[in-house]
Amino acid sequence: MFLNAVILILQEILEATLLISVLVVLTRLLQRLWPALLLRRRWVLAALGCGTAGAWLYAVFMPAIAEWFDYVGQDVVNALMQVVIILLLLLFSMLLRESFIARAPVLVSNLARLCIIIVVALVVTREGSEIILYVDGILGQPENITPVMLGGLMAAGIGLSSGVFLYFGLTTLRAKIAMRAALLLLALFAGNMAAQVVLLLTQADWLPYTAELWDSSGWLPEYSISGQLLYALIGYEATPSLLQASAYILAMLLIIVSPLFRKAWQYSEA
Repeated sequence: MFLNAVILILQEILEATLLISVLVVLTRLLQRLWPALLLRRRWVLAALGCGTAGAWLYAVFMPAIAEWFDYVGQDVVNALMQVVIILLLLLFSMLLRESFIARAPVLVSNLARLCIIIVVALVVTREGSEIILYVDGILGQPENITPVMLGGLMAAGIGLSSGVFLYFGLTTLRAKIAMRAALLLLALFAGNMAAQVVLLLTQADWLPYTAELWDSSGWLPEYSISGQLLYALIGYEATPSLLQASAYILAMLLIIVSPLFRKAWQYSEA
């Protein structure tokens, strides 16, 4: 139970912590690039507060939600949240262009801040509700409480330290390199979300099954700690389908062709 708790809880924590780290670094760099923007890091507290409340509510109503759409409600609602996250990341990348900021800096700042608050809140809602439901199920098994709590603490430590490591790793780079790296990671996050949408809707029979492209589970299992790190960071999947890979690439490309992404390659530190 200890190892299961580590893997399961780590899977839920990592994606949120790494995404938050990337967004905090990115907003800090954008504030430096465009001083008229108001993207101060206080948005993190609002996002975490909304996400925590959302996770609790989602967990409370999960039994009812699971019965929606012929008992695939959880998969469909999770997929919908992922779609909203992808669209908001795309909107964030499209909003932040020089001409928009010059004409309406306050409006652009407010919209961009709202996008990232909702993104983080939705990620925390989804991942946090899974942890709440898992822990709630364990509370009915007294013999498993201690190993699960210890495993959860270890998973939380690994997840949080990974986020901190990524944050300081990016902030030690030169600004233009850090911005490029952060936006590349944002594109990878969007691809990961899109692949998850396909997987969830395939499980719900809303999308057709397609051919498996490869199976790398023999040398890097998806549910190992290293596999989970790669899953959270770049969306690693040991057995991706053709449709998952296509969605991953399409979502990445949408971020890569955005004005903000192009701006990162023109960024000057002078």
